[in-house]
Amino acid sequence: MNYVKLVKIETSYCDYLRKYDHRVAYNKDNKDLRPFVGALFTVEDKEYFAPLSSLKSKHLKMKNTHDFLKIDGGKLGAINFNNMVPVKSSNY
Repeated sequence: MNYVKLVKIETSYCDYLRKYDHRVAYNKDNKDLRPFVGALFTVEDKEYFAPLSSLKSKHLKMKNTHDFLKIDGGKLGAINFNNMVPVKSSNY
């Protein structure tokens, strides 16, 4: 059975990652900043987090590629694999 597990990454881990990669999103629980939610993947016994992107009109025209996957044809957003980060279960 294939399934996708969605997780929220801890704020402190996002802050740590941002020291090395400025593209890691800010993750806050208030309404001004969105939570860092995405799909969890396992590749060769290592876990990776790929952030979800909210619906954008450009997604409807874009094609699925090795680093981008539309959800329901882009109507529900997308998964950005190019922004994927390594995680451990203690980080989500």
